[in-house]
Amino acid sequence: MLHGYQRLRFATPADGVLEVIISDPDRLNAVDAVGHRELAYVWKDIAALDDVRAVLLRGDGKAFSAGGSFDMIEHMIGDAEATARMFEEARALVANLVEFPKPIVSAIHGPAVGAGLVAALLSDIPIAARSAKILDGHVKLGVVAGDHSVLVWPLLVGMAKAKYYLLTNEPLTGEEAERIGLVAKVVDDDELYDTALKIATSLAAGPTWATRWTKLALNEWYRQAMPAFDASVALEMLSFFHPDAREGLDALVEKRPPRWH
Repeated sequence: MLHGYQRLRFATPADGVLEVIISDPDRLNAVDAVGHRELAYVWKDIAALDDVRAVLLRGDGKAFSAGGSFDMIEHMIGDAEATARMFEEARALVANLVEFPKPIVSAIHGPAVGAGLVAALLSDIPIAARSAKILDGHVKLGVVAGDHSVLVWPLLVGMAKAKYYLLTNEPLTGEEAERIGLVAKVVDDDELYDTALKIATSLAAGPTWATRWTKLALNEWYRQAMPAFDASVALEMLSFFHPDAREGLDALVEKRPPRWH
């Protein structure tokens, strides 16, 4: 079992299945600096565990993840060192998920935003509860939609839908996410965990190398798009030096409409 993690918990609900739980339930699993770093690099540790053949990823409590914590965003605005570190971590999070050799099933419930959403949608089989609220909140904050979205959304839902949801920041329910192809399957809320675990258990019991190498081949689509992803992350970090980032954060904290520059 993995040790030393503060924002992630682990369990073994079935033979060969490791459950990775984003765990800061008092803050709806909002990802702070510690959580972001752990979520970026945990995949290399799991890849080294020979007895793990599949992963089930979920959030603790009432949410999958409510996005980046306000204090983490505050530290990034106008800070070159903080944004440089975040640039490296954001790239590592996506690259480590794309290169992770074992199948991942995500169980998405409640809010799914930010770095948590990156891991949810880069999972091989994302399963959503009907009431899930999926949101790429970057533009709403006044920053560029970096992270994963430029890499993943156009491939999953097409360019028109990707632009609509990334530019308007309109949230998607689990049902709408499944309808447009953003997730693999939608289920009733009370069936989410059992469904995701059943799929993860089936993958763990299946032919290991056929599963892994099929995933490896399919992920070539993501690898081809990595230059676009790198550009989006660089532009996202640049936008933290624009006054709109400060205004976006202040508006969220003060719960008022933003006044963009």
